[in-house]
Amino acid sequence: MSLPLSPPIKPQLALTRKELPLGQEWAYEPKLDGFRAIIFVDGDEAYIQSRGGKELGRYFPELSFAPGRWVLDGELVIRDADGNVEFDSLQERIHPAQSRIELLSKEIPACFVGFDLLSEGDDSLLEAPLSERRERLERIAAEADLELTPLTPDADQAEAWLRSIEGVMAKQLDAPYLPGKRKGFAKVKRERTIDCVVMGWRPGKEEGTVGSLILGLYDGEELRTVGHISGFSAAAKRSMRAMLAPLETGESGSAEPSRWTGGRDLEWVELRPELVIEVGYDHAASGRIRHGARFRSFRDDKSPEECKFEQLDEGS
Repeated sequence: MSLPLSPPIKPQLALTRKELPLGQEWAYEPKLDGFRAIIFVDGDEAYIQSRGGKELGRYFPELSFAPGRWVLDGELVIRDADGNVEFDSLQERIHPAQSRIELLSKEIPACFVGFDLLSEGDDSLLEAPLSERRERLERIAAEADLELTPLTPDADQAEAWLRSIEGVMAKQLDAPYLPGKRKGFAKVKRERTIDCVVMGWRPGKEEGTVGSLILGLYDGEELRTVGHISGFSAAAKRSMRAMLAPLETGESGSAEPSRWTGGRDLEWVELRPELVIEVGYDHAASGRIRHGARFRSFRDDKSPEECKFEQLDEGS
């Protein structure tokens, strides 16, 4: 390829904030739950780079781009019939077997949604402000039938997004593109809360400590695992071991294996379903809390039977 920028390029990253930054220099776009991707297009040739700098094209043979000379930043997503983004389906696409890849590319095709332009023709745009990059990107998108994320300076619209989706990206319109830097971008996630039953615990790395708690919700009469919570202080990890001991049943449970665990069941020590905990979480999909949950409080005032699966908010 004869582009002014060559792979790999580290994507510009965002600092996490609890509230939206305000001011005329900021614009907002909905946060997509997909795979970050930088696309290098040179004529009819396209190269898809992952956030970590790896080549992704072989996993998404259905993706094609209009001929041109651009470097685009954006997100690979898969949508369901209602248009909602399905991250779990996207994870399925990273498969070692080419036959499986070809099948999934037809059954659950992905698409690319752009939100930034890093070069056009012979011009590198890394030093250009976002406002200029976005203007040029919108012109390209109109000609190349490229889907873009909406971008607005309206903070009220951004607040409305936060009430209905996973989160919002805030971007400084006057900021250059800084590969690998957490500057000029901010990420504000929507936090939900839910009360869950503590179904069990997994040991910590240090002997005699609790590493994580297994969370469950009642789906009818069945208590289903929906995620876990970890990240406790060293003192809490030690004290919880004694607190949980009287609830142990002597049995063990296991979560469904995933590609990240090499097919191994993740065993945990089973507890009687008597302890209720309030947790905060950003996003749930396919009946599970993604990215782990955050401790809020123990709920002595709530019975385990009140922790219902239908209360899990998967958003839109």
